[in-house]
Amino acid sequence: MSRSEYEELRWKVRSELDRTLEFWLQHSHDKELGGFFTCLSQKGMVYDDLKYIWLQARQVWTYCRLYRKLARFRRQELLDAAVAGAEFLIRHAAVSADSRKQAFVVTRDGRPVKVQRSIFSECFYTMAMDELWRVTGVRKYQREAAEMMEQVARWVREDPAGLGRPELPGAEAVNSMAVPMMLLCLVDQLGEKDAEVGQRLRDLGAWSVQQILQHLQREDSVVLETVSAEGKELPGSQGRLQNPGHALEAGWFLLRYALKHGCEELKKTAIEKFMILPFEAGWDRQFGGILYFQDVDGHSPTQLEWHMKLWWPHTEAMVAFLLGYQVSRDPRLLQYFKRVFEYAFSHFPDPEGGEWFGYLNRQGTVTHTFKGGPFKGCFHLPRCLYLCETILDNLLEESPES
Repeated sequence: MSRSEYEELRWKVRSELDRTLEFWLQHSHDKELGGFFTCLSQKGMVYDDLKYIWLQARQVWTYCRLYRKLARFRRQELLDAAVAGAEFLIRHAAVSADSRKQAFVVTRDGRPVKVQRSIFSECFYTMAMDELWRVTGVRKYQREAAEMMEQVARWVREDPAGLGRPELPGAEAVNSMAVPMMLLCLVDQLGEKDAEVGQRLRDLGAWSVQQILQHLQREDSVVLETVSAEGKELPGSQGRLQNPGHALEAGWFLLRYALKHGCEELKKTAIEKFMILPFEAGWDRQFGGILYFQDVDGHSPTQLEWHMKLWWPHTEAMVAFLLGYQVSRDPRLLQYFKRVFEYAFSHFPDPEGGEWFGYLNRQGTVTHTFKGGPFKGCFHLPRCLYLCETILDNLLEESPES
């Protein structure tokens, strides 16, 4: 690709990131009670003032990462909003004073509404606090991140009792790919330029990689979303389920780990098996875009939304393929990136209001006009755009002048 093509891509990505952040800056801040409104309509109107803890934490992380990494976002309003969001989390995320278990959603003023028996609120809380510490230097936030990281690892690897999951006789223990993916993401986050922490988390990182690789099944021909605790394929529709977006996200997590630790074989596996393989299987050849769920034996998936096109798998694919290309210079990856980029940028953005619509039907028509909801906030899109901008900057530095 020519230098001018790289420059055009970077301009589009950069402009989209600016428009996206402006949407959240204008519409999402709760200046009275702290934190963020995340249920926002197409034009940014708050249609529900419930606050989803994982989205609160994701927005704190996003603001801090952009503030720290991109000079144009080193703005006081971002930092002030991130601090207010973090303090809201410290005050209200825990379901009780004697528990580190966090709510999934709270009222506007912070009273718990719902708890999920999972680790994801706590994981994003850890990411947010660590990133805020890196920006502010305030040790309180570093301690919050470290203590929650220790708790999450204990829940996953030693004793899940604190998550509130009853042990049922018919429920087989499983390895759900989202869990080791999330832990690997946290290891990467907390270990950034910190040799002591990196060493302390080294075993957890290696364990997370091993758990993710168990999802590569059937003689390395499919990436399954859920396998048994022993790393075997499960019976029934649960065992046959594939989520191409999750596999792609796992791919770039694995690739970052492989680069950091000099694992050549893992680099190859990340690209060939967790990027190219699920993408080629998950791309909708009739209408374009990445299918949300698939049954690897070709049965109709039981998830009613299986054929929809969601924003976040496309953002993960863009990061995966552009990072993979930067590392390998494999021209296939650049072509895949451009294919996803062209689909995503022609279907998801709202040219009038900024940000992206999140949900399309199979044919590519918007089905939900809101910009934020219980599962969509200020995270996947800006993270993708920031990472792609950074990678394109690096590629331009390496590209000869023309």
